[in-house]
Amino acid sequence: MKDIRRKVRRSQTIVPFGVGGILDLRGESFVAADVRGWARNAERVESPRLAKKLRVAEFRSAPVIPSGKAAYTTRNGPLYVRFPKWLFCPQCREMQFWRLERERELRNKQPTCGRCPGKPQLAPMRFIQVCRAGHMADIDWRRWAHSRGEGPAQRQCQVRRLRFVATPRSSGLEALRVVCDACRAGRSLAGISQKNILKQTGLQCLGSHPWQFETDEADPCEETPQAVQRGASNVYFPITHSALDIPAPAGLPENDELIQRVVNHPHWPNFASAGDSPISDAYRKVLAHECEVSEEFVESVRRRHTAEEASTHSMTDADDDLSIAEWAAFSAPESVADSETFSVRRSHLGVDHEDPESMQELAASVSAVVIADRVREVRALEGFTRYEPNSGDEEEGEGGRVVSVNTQARAQWLPAIETYGEGIFIAVDEEQVSAWESIPSVGDWTRRIERNLNASYKADRLRGKSGPVLLPRFVMLHTLAHQFIRQLSYDSGYNAASLRERVYARSHPSGSEHPPQAGVFIYTAAGDAEGTLGGLVRQGQPPNLVETLIRLLESAQWCSQDPLCADSTGRSLANLNRAACHACTLLPETCCEIDNSLLDRTLLIGEGEVPGFFRGVVQAAFEESAGAVDLP
Repeated sequence: MKDIRRKVRRSQTIVPFGVGGILDLRGESFVAADVRGWARNAERVESPRLAKKLRVAEFRSAPVIPSGKAAYTTRNGPLYVRFPKWLFCPQCREMQFWRLERERELRNKQPTCGRCPGKPQLAPMRFIQVCRAGHMADIDWRRWAHSRGEGPAQRQCQVRRLRFVATPRSSGLEALRVVCDACRAGRSLAGISQKNILKQTGLQCLGSHPWQFETDEADPCEETPQAVQRGASNVYFPITHSALDIPAPAGLPENDELIQRVVNHPHWPNFASAGDSPISDAYRKVLAHECEVSEEFVESVRRRHTAEEASTHSMTDADDDLSIAEWAAFSAPESVADSETFSVRRSHLGVDHEDPESMQELAASVSAVVIADRVREVRALEGFTRYEPNSGDEEEGEGGRVVSVNTQARAQWLPAIETYGEGIFIAVDEEQVSAWESIPSVGDWTRRIERNLNASYKADRLRGKSGPVLLPRFVMLHTLAHQFIRQLSYDSGYNAASLRERVYARSHPSGSEHPPQAGVFIYTAAGDAEGTLGGLVRQGQPPNLVETLIRLLESAQWCSQDPLCADSTGRSLANLNRAACHACTLLPETCCEIDNSLLDRTLLIGEGEVPGFFRGVVQAAFEESAGAVDLP
């Protein structure tokens, strides 16, 4: 068999093939090992704001594997190990337990059966076991085959010669059986997906991960293992965070780049925590020399850092939200200095008094338009859960347990990627949206959605985006962002999966001094050639933007699933959506920051007694369309 090249894109090392994720590739199955398997020469990714929130020293990105012959002699990328280790031959049906120590694993070679002519490729078993503690392992198929032994010879058999056979007399999982070659004991896969079936069979969680080769790395685990298909959606729930690279305000001294150079130096954490100890002088000299600044400058940076740290002790959860700085930068783009990673400029819809009434209504509702010619986003992987998503409240034991990207020690750094792109920011008028939210029917409608949110297992994670109170503006703007992306996929030349959203509509605790937010940012950050094609910048300029917004509001009026979609009182998992489905609003999971939840076209364009925020725009557009038709 000829050599094959197994490749993973750099962005895929975060999602969906990050630490703990299963990769299916050309009939083979692998799992990404934790960050201890990463090479030491992984590239460093700078994001001080995100590092401060996640309390890590730095981020690292998988380096690009060189092309050509160098790829055979250099191993720079993350480590992927074969999983599941139980494989079977599709011809003779013999099962084999793959072991690295037997030297069967060859670079760029697929595992094959040595007994059958033609050496067919071995296939991985379909089912594996996971638990709520995040462990994952092969099912003990020897014990499964002997779990219904009929005599002492079958019940006491320790032979591992198994076959995975398919019987023509049955269908489905009933037709698939694991049979022992020695004692002929066997059991079908019927019922293997039932809850606690492995516990009833006598199987326990091994307390380990597939990349832990040493038995002493396993932890005692009392969780009940569950059998799932290796491609099931509940095998892997990655926990990711992202932040835009926002430069310092334009009013700061021009030496801000020098400040970042000092703060990003590897010795900076030691110097910042050294205080007045004697070693502080040595760190100051090293930083000054390697950063090419004076010692007085290094000391001034530490004083500024100390003051900022002191102010964070009184910060609330809202203050820890990264959207606050991003909202401030987009709301006042002239206050932020342009840099190589962030360049924004204020724009407008280009509507005047001679334009149609629908455009004038829209211009009155939109308070700001900002075009981002260049933005940089950093996405980091903090960990993952299995079988159930994490609820965010580990103390109550709800949901799956979060597994860190480093399974043996506290992670000092996290895997991340940086992507560059462009985007459009739109803010709606605060007075209008506040008056709209005060309408009783709007508030009652949103509170019904919030009751479902409170009962959802995703409540804590979604609250991290929406704030302590779900505001009508959040659902409305989130729906607007989805409709915006769908329309831009037609107008801008980008496919929908290459666009992402950031919704700025978070509520803050009472007494908070943070200004209210009411806007959306649609941007490209695909990490490849589609990152900076210029399509969004063109669509954000007049008159393209106003036409795009009018069209998206008109298209939001109908859905091929209406009236079922429009009259829905609860859709999707946990009933977190109302008038929103795949035919009209939902997007690829990579686009949405909250898993296609909290969406409702009713709050956007209105329905019955609930007035949508843009109802006036839609009505004016329809009247203009009717007036343009020549009636007999």
